Amino acid sequence: MNGRRESDRRAVPKKSPNKGRPAGRRAEAMEGKSLAKGKARGQSRHRTQGRERLNHALARIRQATRQKPGVRLTALWHHVYSVDTLREAYYRLNRKAIAGVDGETWATYKARLEANLRDLSDRLKRGAYRAPPVVRTYIPKGDGRQRPLGIPTLEDKIVQRAAVMVLNEVYEEVFLGFSYGFRPERNQHNALDALYMGLQARKINWVYDADIQGFFDAIDHEWLVKFIEHRIGDKRVIRHVKKWLKAGVLEDEQWREMDEGTPQGGSISPLLANIYLHYALDNWVKWWRKRHAKGDMIIVRYADDVVAGFQYKPEAQRFHEALQTRLARFALKLHPTKTRLIEFGRFADRDRNGRGKGKPETFDFLGFTHICSQDRHGRYTIRRQTIAKRMRAKLRAIYAELRSRQHWRIPAVGRWLGQVVRGHCQYYGVPGNFAMLKAFRQAVLRLWQLAIRRRSQRSRATWSRIYRLADRWIPHVHIMHPYPSARLRV
Repeated sequence: MNGRRESDRRAVPKKSPNKGRPAGRRAEAMEGKSLAKGKARGQSRHRTQGRERLNHALARIRQATRQKPGVRLTALWHHVYSVDTLREAYYRLNRKAIAGVDGETWATYKARLEANLRDLSDRLKRGAYRAPPVVRTYIPKGDGRQRPLGIPTLEDKIVQRAAVMVLNEVYEEVFLGFSYGFRPERNQHNALDALYMGLQARKINWVYDADIQGFFDAIDHEWLVKFIEHRIGDKRVIRHVKKWLKAGVLEDEQWREMDEGTPQGGSISPLLANIYLHYALDNWVKWWRKRHAKGDMIIVRYADDVVAGFQYKPEAQRFHEALQTRLARFALKLHPTKTRLIEFGRFADRDRNGRGKGKPETFDFLGFTHICSQDRHGRYTIRRQTIAKRMRAKLRAIYAELRSRQHWRIPAVGRWLGQVVRGHCQYYGVPGNFAMLKAFRQAVLRLWQLAIRRRSQRSRATWSRIYRLADRWIPHVHIMHPYPSARLRV
């Protein structure tokens, strides 16, 4: 009797404890099943626990920066080479990015992710990491020129991204409010809204549109290192920044050293650019405005694009002369044709008409042409519309892509065009720009009609058919962003 009960107890499977396991994995363990495909054991746990530890570490860095604003931080590099930081940096990378000189991609690196990260962490800890050169390529700019772009190796992207995550906690407590480019939780539309509200709410009669000529290629390495050392006392951070600056570029299989500038394309380059301009420009502008500006003055900077507004023209002229002198000290200069001072503001239309000079001039900023206008009640407002030259360039690129997809099936092309129009609206869909959005969609339909007609001489690509296809695949345009007054007030 006792033997039978003992065998019965052995036959019953022992129930596993519920604590410490997700519900899905408890059930799989109970039934003797292997984990489902894609559920690598411990992978999500490593990332979740590592992210919690990383958030605590970053919070401590920011707290130390806030509590000791004048003290140089001397213990930061161990946060960079932490496996938790490197893992989070890896998952923040673009998974479809082109490989660098080593040929490593995001997917191939993931095959042995934890082992690769531990090895990378060990090399960074021992000082054995070497920054490889970046591959130089070129992408077209909106004005027809070519923009140089550097492609780092995957491990270099990981280390740079990890360094940016740590250094951002320091410099986000240092950077000024009118700087918007390449900063966490800030984007182009934040800068556009700040500029709009400044021009709308302040007594601005003159707009100074400044452009720093070839900024990313003109950064002086010695000055940059001095600027970083002003706040960072960890020599290992400084040493690795120097490695990235001196890594050089590989173009047409020829290595070339870089004596100045930072290669665009790396994760660290935007942060280094912001640090350089913070000390070379932003702090000085803050001082100049407090010391010399008698009337209202506003300023918005996004990377190397600077727009300032002034109440009085003489102050704007003095600012221009002083800015030229200031930038020359740090090996920078203003673009001679893109930098200009224009009459712009609430009374610009009236004053220019009184002098017989016609309508106020316009200026471009972050893809939009800014125009002095009136609302339906006759009150002063600023109208922002898509830069016509950029829209034409975008349409030319779309037509070239349609030609390359000429033999694709209609639904595939329609889905792709729908994504293009949707993405265009997500950026350019600001209040007052509906007419340009509608014109863009209509131009896309016209290009699609031309592409379909080229498929065959007997094609029946009438407008009625194009509109039926558009109703199915291409969304109608609409405003995506709220009015700046609803989202931001200066």
